[in-house]
Amino acid sequence: MTRKRHTGYEVIPFPRVRRLAIDLGRLARKRHMIHALFEVDVTKARQYLGEHEARTGEALSFTAFLAACIGQAVDRDKSMHACRNWRGQLVLFDEVDILVLFEIEHGGQVFPIGRVIRATNKRTVYDIHKEIRALQVKPLDAREAKAMQVLMRLPGFIRRLLLRIVDKSPLLTKRYRGTVGLTAIGMFASSGGWGIGAPHHTLGVTVGGIARKPGVVEEKIAVRESLSLTLDFDHDIIDGAPAVRFAQQLSDLIEGGYGLQ
Repeated sequence: MTRKRHTGYEVIPFPRVRRLAIDLGRLARKRHMIHALFEVDVTKARQYLGEHEARTGEALSFTAFLAACIGQAVDRDKSMHACRNWRGQLVLFDEVDILVLFEIEHGGQVFPIGRVIRATNKRTVYDIHKEIRALQVKPLDAREAKAMQVLMRLPGFIRRLLLRIVDKSPLLTKRYRGTVGLTAIGMFASSGGWGIGAPHHTLGVTVGGIARKPGVVEEKIAVRESLSLTLDFDHDIIDGAPAVRFAQQLSDLIEGGYGLQ
């Protein structure tokens, strides 16, 4: 089907890649999620990042910093990225693999693609930063493009079956989509604001915008930079109390500028 122009409107083909988004959305509806929306003071972390850029001329990725913090927080409670297998058992991986979404241009179209950052709990912020910067400019290789084309041409019920097979296998889940999801929409926002992502992991993190707000520092009111953060927990695996403890641990790591000093 090609673009067709009519009086007052235009008809264009439905992007094939959206079929996969629909399939993932159907799969996500089967998860019983709880969501935590909160704000984190990133003034100190942003100060460290600014000092690093002034000293080296290189701007460290804020997403890399957050990935390192998430890796450390999950490492201290691995139930946060536990995967349930088809026997009903929980698999707790040693390494925290984080799926990060990037916008990729291919064939004249721009679409999101997930790249897995491996072992974030065992790597430095700078190491993760280098990988993210490389992935941001990495085009789809021939193998990825071919696999994408084949997947999009499969009947919908077969695509959904393949997705369910991956979802039921912790090893396949870790290999293809990591153990934690990280979506950074804040880069498109000029102020604060939350987002709630589609849940495909036991733990999902959606990074919102950063806003300047008044805060209390040493009993005085000061302007602080506040990051809007959303955590999504699979309630079949994670209860409220552990989720709150994890959120506090992650908040402490971010506010302390983990790995940036």
